[in-house]
Amino acid sequence: MSQPSNQGARIKAPGKLDSSLGEFWVENPWDIVSQGHNLSAYERDKVFLNLAGKDFVDISFPSGADSEGDGRCAVAADFRNTGQLDVLVRQVSGGAVTLYENLFPQRHYLKVSLRGSKSNKLGLGARLTVIAGGLTQTRELYPINTFLSQAPSLVHFGLGDAADVERLTIRWPSGTEQTFRNLSGDRHVLVDEGKSGSDAVQVVLPGRTLPP
Repeated sequence: MSQPSNQGARIKAPGKLDSSLGEFWVENPWDIVSQGHNLSAYERDKVFLNLAGKDFVDISFPSGADSEGDGRCAVAADFRNTGQLDVLVRQVSGGAVTLYENLFPQRHYLKVSLRGSKSNKLGLGARLTVIAGGLTQTRELYPINTFLSQAPSLVHFGLGDAADVERLTIRWPSGTEQTFRNLSGDRHVLVDEGKSGSDAVQVVLPGRTLPP
C-alpha cells in the first residue's frame, strides 16, 4: 500500500509472499479491486451500552448491529428529529448504508447549535456544560468525523428524566462565556455569541434549517 495518493505508482513486492496465508501484493493500490482482491476481513461490528458511566455491556447481537459488512464509519445523530440518537453505518461489503433506529425508551434531551460572532461562525471548539437532574455534563463542539462522514455541528445532551436544564454554560473559543438558567428541554436551540437573555436563544423547529 505504498504511495496511496499516487495513481501512477508501481511498487514491487518487498519480499516473497506466502500464498497459504492468503498474502497478495498489488503494485498500485488503486488496482486492488480490479485485480479481484478485497481488503475486508469481515470483522463483525460491535455495540457497547454504557451503564451509568461505570461499565459497558456488549449488546451487539440483541441490537442487530453485529453485521459483518466491514463498517467504515459510524455517525450518531438525531435523523428522525425525535431527540434520540440513531446510528448511521457505512459499510463496504454489507450494503452501502445502514441506519440503526434507536428504540430505547424516550427520554428528555436538549440540542444546542451555536452562531459565533467573535468566534468562528459555528462555534467550533466551544465547551458547553449542562446541569440537569442533579448531573453535570460537559461537551465540546467538534463535529465527529469518521471515514467519509461527519456528524452535524451541534451538541446533544441526554437529560434522562429531567424535563428542564437548570443551567447551561457556554465557553466560546474567543473567551466569551454565557450562562442561561431554567431552559426547557426537548427542543433544539440556537445560541448567539455575545447576546444576553432571551435575545440570545432561538428555538429551531424540527425539519427547519437554522435561522441566518
